[in-house]
Parts: sequence; structure tokens; C-alpha cells
Amino acid sequence: MYRQAPAEPLALDQTSPRHHRWWHAWDPAGVREALVGYGLVLPSLLVFLVFYYAPAMFLLYIAFFHWNIFSSASTFVGLRNFRILLQQPIFWQSLLNTGYYVVVVVPVTTLLALALALLLREVRHIRGAGLSQALVFLPHVTPVVATSIIWVWIFDPNFGLANFVLHALHLPQLGWLSSVHWALPSVMIYTVWHSVGLYTVLFLAGLATLPKQVLEAAQIDGARGWLSFRRVVLPLIGPITFFVVVLATINTMQTFSQIYTLTGGPHGGAGGPAFSTTTDSLLIYQTAFLYLHFSLASAMSLILFALILAITLAQKLLADRMVFYR
Repeated sequence: MYRQAPAEPLALDQTSPRHHRWWHAWDPAGVREALVGYGLVLPSLLVFLVFYYAPAMFLLYIAFFHWNIFSSASTFVGLRNFRILLQQPIFWQSLLNTGYYVVVVVPVTTLLALALALLLREVRHIRGAGLSQALVFLPHVTPVVATSIIWVWIFDPNFGLANFVLHALHLPQLGWLSSVHWALPSVMIYTVWHSVGLYTVLFLAGLATLPKQVLEAAQIDGARGWLSFRRVVLPLIGPITFFVVVLATINTMQTFSQIYTLTGGPHGGAGGPAFSTTTDSLLIYQTAFLYLHFSLASAMSLILFALILAITLAQKLLADRMVFYR
């Protein structure tokens, strides 16, 4: 019997994509295109690295050290900075002020923005509706410091427009920014006025995407007015409502400029009177740049970041159960 000759090993197909050498895949045009792309993105990446990520990492570092701006030496202290903060009554006062500020401003701003968006949507076919939308959005694009100075005059207890209106309505005049009880509500009024335009535009964008077929079907079934809004419109704009609430919460918890401008000057310094408007963001600034305790300020910043993250995650978990995504 003849034994079958062993089969010769198959030669590798040098043209097969699986067996390309790395130099066969070299594409000068593709590499040049990639380098151009990275080169165009590099300036933006450097801005984020230098002004955002690097300071954030340095803040995380000095929060656990005793660090002095006038000395290069630093001593590791662990959680000591956080323990010091928890023993300071002014720190707890700032957290209470921040919570009060957020709990009032976020719901009021969201509801007012939704109401304005619904109103502007109903009058969108009327001549001059575009101007109305621009006027609503205008306060948001105005500089915070400049408009805050104007509102300082509005809240002036002697010559301000606010007390003039109250006097015309035969109501008692208020101390506004000079009052312990009314200083923070005064800042809230300004914040709502300044930020409601942005959220109104977001709600208008959400209302513009509502499917007409669903709205028409609801009208045929007899859902009109409040019933149509509650059963049809509100669930459909659930995602944009969730986005507005999260964005408003984050922005409000980080509020600084209007508090610093409105409560400074003759009313006892920023955060006054009697620390009634000292929020966490303002206390971070004062601790770092007035008292030069940068390590304590960094620890406060981490606590504020943790609070914002926790609240945002809680809102996300709540939205997963309540928000309808179409």
C-alpha cells in the first residue's frame, strides 16, 4: 500500500487582511489626518488641563495637607481639615443657608419658567411674540455684577423701587438687603429674575417637540385645558423638566457672584448681615482669599462637590421611576 504523502503546509496569504504586516497598514494620508485632528483639539484640551483638571487635582491634594501659599512646605494631616470644619458653627450656617436657598429658588424658577414657556407657546402666532421671548431671555445674558448693582439700588430701603412699589400699594416697607430676615430672600428674587429666561427657553424647546398626533388625539378624547396639560403635556416634557431641575440645582448650589455683589458694601460685607446670606460658595471664597486658609477651603469645596453629586444622583434615581422617555 502506498502511504499518502503528508500535505504541504498552506502558505500564508500575504495579501489577506489578517496577515498584513504593520507596515502594510501604514497610511500616510490617514496618519496626517489624525495628527491634524489632534492638533486642532489640543488647544482646547490644554485649556481644560491647565484651568480645570490641574487645579482640581491640586485642590484634592491640599485638602488633606496643611498648605501655606507663602511656603512650599506642606504637612499631611489626613482628615483633620474636615474635622475642623465640622466643629465650626459658621460652616453649618453656610450649609443651612445653601439648602434654604436651593429649596426655594429651584422650584420657583422651574415653575415660573414652565408657566412662561406655556404662555409664550400660546401666543407664538401673535405678532411680536419673538420679541417677548427675547425680553424673557435677556436678563440671563446680562452681566451678573452689573445687574446686581442695579438691584442694590432697587432694594435700597430709602430710595429703592421695591419700597416705592410697596408704599404705593399701602404695604409696609422692608429693609431688604439690610435685614437679617429679608437679605437672602432678596438675593433669591434677583436669582429667579436672572436665570428664569434660560430655563424658559429650554422648556420652549421641549414643548416644540411634542407630537401633534398625541395632542390631537387627547383633544378628541376630551382632554382639554388642565387635564390635557397634566395627563399629556407634563409626562411628555418629563425629560426636559428633569434636565432643568438638575441644571438649576447645580447652578444654584454654586451661586456666588450675586451674593457677593448684593450683600457687600454698606451692609456689613459680603455674606451679611450677621452671616444671613453666607452660603457655602461664598464661605469658600472668604476662607481662601480673605483668611488664606486654602486647605480648609479645599476641604469645603470637596464637601460641596460631594453634596452636588449626591443630590444629582438622587434626582437621577427618582427620574428613572417618574420620567417618561419617548
